[in-house]
Amino acid sequence: MIRDAVKSAQVTAMKAGEKDRLAAVRLILAKLKDRDIELRIASNVPDDDVVVVEVLQKMAKQRRESIEMFKNGGRDELAAKEQAELDVIESFLPQQLSEDETRAAIEGIKAEVGAASVKDMGKVMAVLKERHGSVIDMSKASGLVKAALT
Repeated sequence: MIRDAVKSAQVTAMKAGEKDRLAAVRLILAKLKDRDIELRIASNVPDDDVVVVEVLQKMAKQRRESIEMFKNGGRDELAAKEQAELDVIESFLPQQLSEDETRAAIEGIKAEVGAASVKDMGKVMAVLKERHGSVIDMSKASGLVKAALT
């Protein structure tokens, strides 16, 4: 389980004295705890690894956006800090599909659901997320789906 890997990484980082990695791992654990609290009132709780991957993907997306903004603003030191956190977060995510593999998955789903125009983008995205949500960056995938449907 991914959650166990994160917890063991916390202990390892503490023992090794890696302060930056430890801070990032603690941040991940705090976000997971927040998500667990949100799910207490949920009627159906998804599998634990699904929850962890969703949290990690959201955190990674936030870091990527921050890195871009910091670089545009000339704040390279803050961008480097965010990149270090992103590297730690991505180390716990499952191996992501390459762009070519993502395109192939999109084409298969497009043919399966009979998508012909951008109006069908929602159908394709729903199936794509259901089948490959944990191994695809959905923000990048949406651009690929839109390109495939135009």
